Amino acid sequence: MFRRRFCKSAAAMLVGGALLASGTSKPLQAQSNEILVFAAASMKTALDDIVKEWQSETGKTVKVSYAGSSALAKQIEAGAPADIFISADSDWMNYVAGKNLIKSATRIDLLGNRIVLVAAKDDKTALKIAPGFDLAGALKNDRLAMANVASVPAGKYGKEALEKLGVWGALEKKVAQADDVRAALLLVSRGEAPFGIVYATDAAADPAVRIVDTFPLDSHAPIVYPASVLAASKNADAEAFLAYLRSAKAKPLFEKQGFSVLN
Repeated sequence: MFRRRFCKSAAAMLVGGALLASGTSKPLQAQSNEILVFAAASMKTALDDIVKEWQSETGKTVKVSYAGSSALAKQIEAGAPADIFISADSDWMNYVAGKNLIKSATRIDLLGNRIVLVAAKDDKTALKIAPGFDLAGALKNDRLAMANVASVPAGKYGKEALEKLGVWGALEKKVAQADDVRAALLLVSRGEAPFGIVYATDAAADPAVRIVDTFPLDSHAPIVYPASVLAASKNADAEAFLAYLRSAKAKPLFEKQGFSVLN
């Protein structure tokens, strides 16, 4: 049953990725005077709440396109007309900056996060994350849900941690890779994978999962979410919205979901 359900979901994610890669999927575009934000998928719950507050206070409109940071960076490189980019790691922001596609003076390190091992809420499996821990044994013949380990920040952090803990070799062939971290979370939430590696903020957003354990900070690089206004943006409100993300009003909404606010 697991394999049948998983294959169906995986096929849907692969099709979505193929459309994106081929350029046939069209990124969200802002209407006149709207601020268009490209943001890492893990930010959705918190950022949706912040956008509602901003719109209520200002009467101005923000639209957010959520995806893996790698996909968003490639869309920006291809000319997608976004105003702000928020990446889940520095690498993809550096990639866009290296193409001269951001306004460097506006770049900030906005948020921090943690990666966690999650299971379905009713699953009682106890695992302590430590060097050599037997996650492969706990999986048995099932799969570990992760965001793409080669390109998506959550997947890259997860792989790095598993390598540091000495268990990647036993798990590599058991990984079900998703297009972004929220898609990986969904595999666990739907019962299509018994365990997944996601951000702590993703786990907080889904009542159908529970945190089994949190990965040690020293098992992976620091998780930093940089944000910047894009060079092509002509929207006079973009910098104001970026400033709002750093404000005292936005901070508790980020912290409610488990982010640490860096600025």
